[in-house]
Amino acid sequence: MTSFNVGIIGATGVVGQEMLKVLEERQFPVKEIRCFASPQSAGKTVLFKGKQVSIEQLSRDCFQGIDIALFSAGKKISLTYAPLAVKAGCLVVDNSSAYRMDPRVPLVIPEINAHALENHSGIISSPNCTATVMLMALAPLHRQFKVRRIVMATYQAASGAGQKAMTELQEESRAILENRPFTREAMPFPYAFNLFAHNAPMTSSSYNEEEVKIIEESRKILEEPNLRVGVTCVRVPVLRAHSVALNVEFENPITAQEAKELLQKSPGVTVLQDWTQNRFPMPLDASGQDDIFVGRIRQDLSNPNTLDLWAVGDQLLKGAALNAVQIAEKLSLFISSRN
Repeated sequence: MTSFNVGIIGATGVVGQEMLKVLEERQFPVKEIRCFASPQSAGKTVLFKGKQVSIEQLSRDCFQGIDIALFSAGKKISLTYAPLAVKAGCLVVDNSSAYRMDPRVPLVIPEINAHALENHSGIISSPNCTATVMLMALAPLHRQFKVRRIVMATYQAASGAGQKAMTELQEESRAILENRPFTREAMPFPYAFNLFAHNAPMTSSSYNEEEVKIIEESRKILEEPNLRVGVTCVRVPVLRAHSVALNVEFENPITAQEAKELLQKSPGVTVLQDWTQNRFPMPLDASGQDDIFVGRIRQDLSNPNTLDLWAVGDQLLKGAALNAVQIAEKLSLFISSRN
């Protein structure tokens, strides 16, 4: 089997750390792993396959000899360094929003549109985490019954804002319970025991950037440029795993039972619903799990050909690190088949 020199850009971040774990757990054929981060992290170490790997400072000439680079260091870093990596002969899987809507760059969830990998110029984008959770639940239904319109609300965990936000939520919760003052830095509003509209910057459409990402990326991945999507994104005081409430109108008649049976057969999806116990997916079910959990699948009593359903997924895994590694796995198969 062909093995690869792999680079992790943003290796000290929460998603970078998950990438290392996923590469190891899935036994990705790594010949050598190299980890890159900011100058402040250079010289620190991370663990991979029982060995300490030294963090290197990211630089313009650090990509020589790397076959596949997994980027998770933010949009600005990707815009600057991903082209340099490609120029050095490296395949880039980018977890930021930098290239997602570039028509030359495939935006890929392997269970849904792996065929898009056939046409790339060295960079492949991994989608927004919440869009991924939603599309894993809807793409199997769309293929058979064709989605006309989606109305959704998201319930997004601290993990989507990184380790600093997760730590701050824990510390703020303790401070409130102990009746101590607390000064927050990661979030703009009280987060513990509270929720608020997603703190992404607002656009001229009155949708924030997170909501726009979900709309535009869903259209691109499903190859439905006119798909109607309405979305409200909310931050909730949950450490890990995003949840979405979906109201989905289809072109063709569909029953809740048909949807359930289809989703039960869909890779990467677990149906979890016990109507007698009022038991449906929770963030605690999905945290640390690869699958997207779907439940409460029911007919919309107000509109024909419409279902309501609930989906939950780990933002750090399928929403980020796992999806990126799955893309790398597909790329590695293409490369191996040519050798």
